[in-house]
Order: sequence, then structure tokens, then C-alpha cells
Amino acid sequence: MPEKILVVEDELSLQETLAYNLKKEGYDVETVGDGHSALEAARKGKPDLIVLDIMLPEMDGFEVARILRKETSTAILMLTARDDEIDRVVGLEVGADDYLTKPFSMRELIARVKAQLRRARYIREEAGMASVSLPAHEKLTFGNLVIDLTRREVTLNAEPVQLKPKEYELLLFLAEHHRQMLSRGFILERVWGWDFIGDSRTVDVHVRWLRQKIETSPGEPKRIVTVRGGGYRFEG
Repeated sequence: MPEKILVVEDELSLQETLAYNLKKEGYDVETVGDGHSALEAARKGKPDLIVLDIMLPEMDGFEVARILRKETSTAILMLTARDDEIDRVVGLEVGADDYLTKPFSMRELIARVKAQLRRARYIREEAGMASVSLPAHEKLTFGNLVIDLTRREVTLNAEPVQLKPKEYELLLFLAEHHRQMLSRGFILERVWGWDFIGDSRTVDVHVRWLRQKIETSPGEPKRIVTVRGGGYRFEG
């Protein structure tokens, strides 16, 4: 069965564009235009992913995400019309899994959607409840660096890169958020889990190990870039 996506967007033209392109990808899509309808549709339809605009009538996307996160673990991709860090930080803090700033390309949105659905499948598989299998040999390619998601393998210049399990998970998480600034705390929560006993230095150590394996010059990294006062950004 196709995976279900709930699109919450009050701008009708964008709502229709999102629905059209997601349906072309084979997804089962439902659309609503306000916060209250979003809660009702999410509770009733149990989507696999929610694409949620922040600026909504009656109830904004932050409040919708805050309520839903108490009820479900469904992935939430938030849309913001402003390139404002506070929007992104608040969105992540209330439970969003990813964010995208308008205007965005449909290609980028589809890539983010696929990444979130892929992570949701992994979680279901780990829990023994997977109902959807990954396509054969699904890969993320960044020049001479290739991440084979099906095989959980990484190659650089067609040569295998030996990664520890957590190094692989960190690299995949960074790659799925291509060119996004991710805070150390957010990385720690998503890769190591909410109950991990440790601090953000764990992220720094693993990033250093990754750089030694995938960077041409680990001391002057081009793939995993440090954002001063922020965290890390994967440039690919």
C-alpha cells in the first residue's frame, strides 16, 4: 500500500502543487488548510508523514506539532516562509523532524519527504513492524561519496569505507539533512536517542572520526563543515 502523507497548507495554489507532485511519486495524499482540520485528519487518517506549514489560520503549525507530538511519533516536516533561525529552532523543539524554508524547489521537498519516510521505515523495521520494504539498492550520492542505504555501506572513490554503526548513522543523518545547519543537541537526540547518557562532545568525536575517513584533508573539512556557535552542516 502507498504511504500516506497529510499536507497542511492554507495557500491553495501551493497546497495543490504539493499534492500533485507527491501523488506523482506514488503517495496517498490528503490536504487540509488549517490547524484544527490538521489535528482531526492526523488522528483519523494516521498518516506516515505530515507536511506542516507554520503560518496557519486558527492554530499555527507550532501548536499543531506540539499537540501531535504528545499523541503520535509520526514524522513532521515543517514549512516556514521566513529564513529565521528562531522558527527552525522552535519547530525542532516542539517535535518537528525536519524543516524547509520557502521558497523551495519541489525536488528538494521530495528528497526531504523520502528521507523522513525512510527513517520511519527503519524505526518500524527495528520494532518488528515494517510493512514497506526499501527499494533495491537505494543510494545517496555526493560526488565520489556514495551511501548505500539498503546495504548500509559507504564507498569513497568506489572503495569501501569502514564505519562503525554509529558513524554510519551519523553520516546518514547528516546526509539526509544536506546543507542544513544542525545543532549538536539536535544531532545527539536524533542519532543517539533521547535517553542517551552523554553530552555533545560525543557528536564532536564522531564527526572527527568521520572526517578522517571521508575528507581529503580532515583538518580543512569540505564535506562536514563546522558552523561557528551552531553545530555542523553536511555539504556533500
